[in-house]
Amino acid sequence: MRNKTLLAFVKAISVFLVTLALILWVLPLGRAAAQGNALVRVVHASPAAGNVDVFVDGGKLLSNFAFGTVTDYVSVAAGPHRIQVAPAGKGIDAAVINETVSVDADMAYTVAAIGDSAANLGLQAFVDNNQLSSGMAKVRVYHLSPNAGPVDIATGGKTVISGLTYKNASDYLSVPPGSYTFNVTATQANATVPVSATLQSGMVYSVFAVGLYKGTPALKFVVAAVSGVPGMPNTGSDPNAVPQSTATPAAQLWLFGVISLLALAGLGIGARGIIVRRPRSA
Repeated sequence: MRNKTLLAFVKAISVFLVTLALILWVLPLGRAAAQGNALVRVVHASPAAGNVDVFVDGGKLLSNFAFGTVTDYVSVAAGPHRIQVAPAGKGIDAAVINETVSVDADMAYTVAAIGDSAANLGLQAFVDNNQLSSGMAKVRVYHLSPNAGPVDIATGGKTVISGLTYKNASDYLSVPPGSYTFNVTATQANATVPVSATLQSGMVYSVFAVGLYKGTPALKFVVAAVSGVPGMPNTGSDPNAVPQSTATPAAQLWLFGVISLLALAGLGIGARGIIVRRPRSA
């Protein structure tokens, strides 16, 4: 009978050690989840900058980045980041833009380099939301042309975006997939530019107005499409995102502690039961 008591004690210790191991395993995961990453893409929309190199936190991210170019989203750690933009090949010390941009975990951003002279070069950041309803497409317009003035956008004879001004982005338009012509009108100049696009289901389209109206580089519209970005739950970046557990590391620790105590208590009761039931000596 003494062997049974010893076995119960060994089981209790085993449960405790396994629970402790689980706690130590969960805590780093909780810290990693809390830190998280953001998704960031970059747009070169500065008519005055020419081809540039882009540095993030001292390291080169993009080389010979051309005007009117849009990158894919890249994953970066949440928090502040120093972004420097220098003429291509001149090195970080020649940066003409030197700003700090802060990003939050599980969010998606577009960061545009803007400005039409050395005096007003800078960065403009936008929060993106690429979540989609099933069977639909989405469109958003980013006004990054310094001298185009406010613009209206119409399609099918209906104005869908009105009075969009420089350094701003429109709301998202959710539309059925199909072929569209968006007539972009610079209201002050009374000039209309048609932008045609075939929109596919499950895609989000960004239309960037860049360049100069009646200037060089000329006003143009750059279209970028994304289909949702995996690994970013609950941000709108992934239309098929699965909700994640909202339990905090402290709650997980508490839960494992309770399980451990209950397991130990149960085994302890079992051990005492064995001792109580031990027959008395004759």
